[in-house]
Amino acid sequence: MPVRQLPEQVVNRIAAGEVVERPASVVKELVENAIDAGASRIDVFTDGGGRRRIGITDDGDGMTSGDLALAVHRHATSKLDDEDLLQIRTLGFRGEALPSIGAVAKLGITTRHLSEPHAWSLAVEGGEKSAIMPAALSRGTRVEVSDLFYATPARLKFLKTDRTEAEAIREVVRRLAMARPDIAFTLAGEERAPVTWAAALPGAAGRLTRLGDILGADFRSSAIEVRAEREGVVVEGFAAAPSLTRANALGQYLFVNGRPVRDKLILGAVRAAYSDYLPRDRHPVVALFVTSDPQEVDANVHPAKTEIRFRNAGLVRALIVHALKEGLAREGKRTAANSDGAAIASFRPSFVPPPRANWDWRRSPAHPVGPLPAGAAAAFAEPGQAAFDVGTPTADVRFADAPSADLLDRPLGAARTQIHETYIVSQTRDGLVVVDQHAAHERIVYEKLKASLAKNGVQRQILLIPDIVELDEATVERLVARADELASFGLAIESFGPGAVAVRETPSLLGKTDAASLLRDLAEHMAEWDEALPLERRLMHVAATMACHGSVRAGRRLKPEEMNALLREMEDTPNSGQCNHGRPTYVELKLSDIEKLFGRR
Repeated sequence: MPVRQLPEQVVNRIAAGEVVERPASVVKELVENAIDAGASRIDVFTDGGGRRRIGITDDGDGMTSGDLALAVHRHATSKLDDEDLLQIRTLGFRGEALPSIGAVAKLGITTRHLSEPHAWSLAVEGGEKSAIMPAALSRGTRVEVSDLFYATPARLKFLKTDRTEAEAIREVVRRLAMARPDIAFTLAGEERAPVTWAAALPGAAGRLTRLGDILGADFRSSAIEVRAEREGVVVEGFAAAPSLTRANALGQYLFVNGRPVRDKLILGAVRAAYSDYLPRDRHPVVALFVTSDPQEVDANVHPAKTEIRFRNAGLVRALIVHALKEGLAREGKRTAANSDGAAIASFRPSFVPPPRANWDWRRSPAHPVGPLPAGAAAAFAEPGQAAFDVGTPTADVRFADAPSADLLDRPLGAARTQIHETYIVSQTRDGLVVVDQHAAHERIVYEKLKASLAKNGVQRQILLIPDIVELDEATVERLVARADELASFGLAIESFGPGAVAVRETPSLLGKTDAASLLRDLAEHMAEWDEALPLERRLMHVAATMACHGSVRAGRRLKPEEMNALLREMEDTPNSGQCNHGRPTYVELKLSDIEKLFGRR
């Protein structure tokens, strides 16, 4: 078959396949055009998941009749002053959206520029353009798209259900609304109730208001402001405290120079920043905004402009990690139970008194049926009650002295008791704090191990008699292969035959530890490591496992002095709000909240 030039209609439909993948692609391109036109309000309406109809109305600058005639031609745009593709300051720049949409659907545009006496309209159906006609519109532009893919019926087979396509449209509008809180957005359609996001004030407060409206009140209440700047690159935004997590990474949003993008860069950077706070199967919620010189960013790498490339990707990644770590360290004592009233919400009255109306005490099961038999009074005497002795209580609240005033003023207060030999209850000036002693000490030991490693290495203690631990051969090989990494944390091991390991030194921070249990847990974690995992992350995994084994265990009774010492260490330890696995280390109950539970307020 000889080479031939394809007809213009076929060329347009092929090109449209790159830009218009689904109805959400159409909405994205048209809303971006409205933003570039300087709109302060954008209304989006869809029907049939966008397949039957899409309507976008804005109050932007509009177009003159001459611009309108040219706008539906391929590669015609007003957004490039010259041919420099490295000076892109707008969301659109290719000049492909309108002709691509017109090639596969019925497109109608009505627009008015302030310099024109009236509005103008133009229709495009399957690539065929109509004449420009006068129309009525006070300001801005209204774009109507109907019968999407009617010119390419095969594409309709690849569309999902109307509800799924409508949800994709909603996600596109949500991302654009997060990027521009200064613009009011309305999203309506037959598939959903209308949603309006009012324009917010400029600055961080307005941005948080918009993010809270879209991501929910729980994000607003747990959001931590982050910011970092270096070499002309600024990273700012909000990150949720470790108390708010998701089962996947869909709650992580990145915006570069106002453009919503999906980039693996943020996934790795966010995972690294939160690694000390979250379990491995949970993901944080963040919204980060990167501002950079346009010449440092290449936005022309994907037809739909959803991907970008940084000239210095390492700098951006380092800034994201630094901004997140600094913000999390600043708010390190915010925990899952203290950030959103979860502790108070979990309390429920366990006793419901009977209704007072028509209550006869004689119908009570405790009502005596007759006079007390002889000798009953003696049975209630103190010697007769010995059979009901339940043993020593698990909570000893009989502290000899009242707490000192200076301890009550400390953030975690003064220890008052230990219950179930696991939880420390302390009193503050305006409430009480319940501390999980194991989780709290685990974080303290972990931070000490990290500090020792960074400073001059972990101090070791030599075992007088090496501890021989028997394991299967595969586990022994895995441990011996990582012996150098373990040695950096003060754990010296060597092979002791085909199925055993000799432990000669252990970290002094851990004190007396169960070497067999520690090595088994380390081997399990190593089995999940990827060879590409950086050495630093592997070392932190080792430190977290050691910290768990070297901490005060649940079930150990502590003296008042030990409890107060643990509380003071928590106050001096960074990130003490969560243990290494993301669990909260303490719960704080304000006196006002407790009074509400008992109806005193």
